[in-house]
Amino acid sequence: MSTKERIIQASIELFNRHGERAITTNHIAAHLGISPGNLYYHFKNKEDILRHIFMLYRQHLDTQFKPLQDDVEVLSQLTHYFDALFELMWNFHFFYDNMTDILARDAELKADYIQFQQRLFEQVKDIVLVLNNKGIIAIADEDAAELTHMLKLTVSFWTPYIKARRQSGELNRADIYQGLLKVITLFSAFATDAGREQLAALKQTYQQRQDNI
Repeated sequence: MSTKERIIQASIELFNRHGERAITTNHIAAHLGISPGNLYYHFKNKEDILRHIFMLYRQHLDTQFKPLQDDVEVLSQLTHYFDALFELMWNFHFFYDNMTDILARDAELKADYIQFQQRLFEQVKDIVLVLNNKGIIAIADEDAAELTHMLKLTVSFWTPYIKARRQSGELNRADIYQGLLKVITLFSAFATDAGREQLAALKQTYQQRQDNI
């Protein structure tokens, strides 16, 4: 792993553990046992590091959330989506926790974030519509956008919601599974008779994973 990659991974680790606002570039350099000058050789400042982390976040979504395929069983594809979503929420939870502040400090990153989120919204809406077409859920076209908004809101604000209600402010992997179960519940509200069984099986899968932590 290159020094640049080590800086990015160490930054994610420290931001998740202590909160992004509490960590400076000096903390990151000390954690890695390198000089601040060495860090600044690779990144101009902390905002530059955050932009590179956002690129990883975006790449994860781009590669893992492809359109549903007609020739692949729906439940297995949904499981893949939820596994990918789990990794995203866990690995980048600091970004969700302090999203407003991070974006307020960097106009360039905010512009990229807004553009990407609009594209992501359309991708999630397409999943909702495909599930409707496949008879998993039954939802009016005008309500598909509303469900998409609720799905994105739940994912975006689940981790800060949990941390704000906990004296320690800590987050664990079981919390992420709990968030995924909330997302499945949103789908279940629109489930058809056939889809209800499949969504119940999906819910049981993640309930077991949460219980086994």
